[in-house]
Amino acid sequence: METITSSKQAIALEDKYGAHNYHPLPVVLTRGEGVFLWDVEGKKYYDFLSAYSAVNQGHCHPRIKNALVEQASTLTLTSRAFYNDVLGPFEKYVTEYFGFDKVLPMNTGAEGVETAIKIARKWGYERKGVAENEAKIIVAENNFHGRTTTIISFSNDPVARKNFGPYTNGFIKVPYNDTEALAEALKQPGVVGFLVEPIQGEAGVYVPDEGYLSKANQLCKDHQVLFIADEIQTGIARTGKLLAVDHENVKPDMLILGKAISGGFYPVSAVLADNEVMDVIKPGQHGSTFGGNPLGAKVAMAALDVIKDEKLAENAEYLGQIFRTRMQKVVEKYPIAKLVRGKGLLNAVVINDSEDSSTAWDICVRLADYGLLAKPTHGNIIRFAPPLVMTEEQIHECCDIIEKVIAEFDKK
Repeated sequence: METITSSKQAIALEDKYGAHNYHPLPVVLTRGEGVFLWDVEGKKYYDFLSAYSAVNQGHCHPRIKNALVEQASTLTLTSRAFYNDVLGPFEKYVTEYFGFDKVLPMNTGAEGVETAIKIARKWGYERKGVAENEAKIIVAENNFHGRTTTIISFSNDPVARKNFGPYTNGFIKVPYNDTEALAEALKQPGVVGFLVEPIQGEAGVYVPDEGYLSKANQLCKDHQVLFIADEIQTGIARTGKLLAVDHENVKPDMLILGKAISGGFYPVSAVLADNEVMDVIKPGQHGSTFGGNPLGAKVAMAALDVIKDEKLAENAEYLGQIFRTRMQKVVEKYPIAKLVRGKGLLNAVVINDSEDSSTAWDICVRLADYGLLAKPTHGNIIRFAPPLVMTEEQIHECCDIIEKVIAEFDKK
């Protein structure tokens, strides 16, 4: 392997040999611990993205690392052709942890969403009596559920869709945070599910009106339709509760988890549901070579233990209030900052400029100069999502950095 000695070298290698499917900030990271990251030149940064909320427990958490090392020394993969002595305990642990009868483990978030789509359709045919190949799933506009060909078929992001067709049928799009539009769509024949992010993260941390989720859930129940919550980014304590739906005491019919369920150590995703839904899946109808492997299962249990034992949901709720209070003062003081929104430690500051401007990107580059890493989404929105192990002193220090940079750009 070529030894990396500078950021310039690492960026050049990626540019030459890697597909250009991402546009990263020009920072090359080599080490992480807790809320901090270091680049190859040794500069230290606050992480305010948390790998898109995959490292809620902080970088390289020792308890999760020890679980990984211990299991990696014993057994990593058997496939599901055989039983192993970790999957059963994991399935019992995770179903009791989130309050469901059964779990179907996979690896990535997009696999989790695809799994939920397949289960919802099969449930519709076998339990609801929908005519074969007529099942429809309602989704919200401006959603982000992954990048597979099926998932981009119901995206309205032109960058994600253009030149990747033909697209998959069977989806109905309604405006997010609009229960009247949802109620109308539910009247269509063949509807089996409503797939929704409790907070739209990639779209810019859009938080729906209070009561939206509970009303949507009730509408689904009234029409015998599955309420499917994609909590891949919003779950695992990120928004100040274990799940974002917990803010409205909603129990979805299907729950999709990923990212921080393994604390950033190993790809793990999961779909949870009760027996009436999950029992439609029979042997040979869905699976994955790596899904439910002992290494991922052991890591996920350790990662979820950390969330509960270190009270990270409570910390996210407390620090999120501080962050939004501080940022609201910034918004009121500097016209370049338009508004702040979020829940827990999933927040965004909207920059008062057009979506096609470079202002938010330039602000993030300047934040990196001051030792804080964040990333724009949708052009003029900056998402701020630090690891949930952050302290009150650290959140104030980071708010100071953000305000300093916003003040600089406000004068330009």
